[in-house]
Amino acid sequence: MRHLPHLASLTVTVVLALAGAAQAQTSEALNLRSLAASCAQCHGTDGRSAPGSSVPPIAGMPRDYLAAQLKAFKAGTRPSTVMGQLAKGFSDAQLEQLADYFNRQR
Repeated sequence: MRHLPHLASLTVTVVLALAGAAQAQTSEALNLRSLAASCAQCHGTDGRSAPGSSVPPIAGMPRDYLAAQLKAFKAGTRPSTVMGQLAKGFSDAQLEQLADYFNRQR
């Protein structure tokens, strides 16, 4: 019975560690969804443009292709109306995260 307080303490420690890891993942996911939300006005929720829209859907687009296009907009090597200005507001790491996020949308 002397081991019970030690076991209870260990259990609490493990539960708190798991809760902390879940919170970190939730914060990362929330941050990424916030970044992706900035694309929704033109490209639709989760990158699914409205039917008949002149704006291309980006949901499910290949990650490497989308990342390259976003970086080209940022660098000014791909012509655009607004994408060049918008892409300049993101770091290259954020553009990579966005490309990965939209690649996973179906």
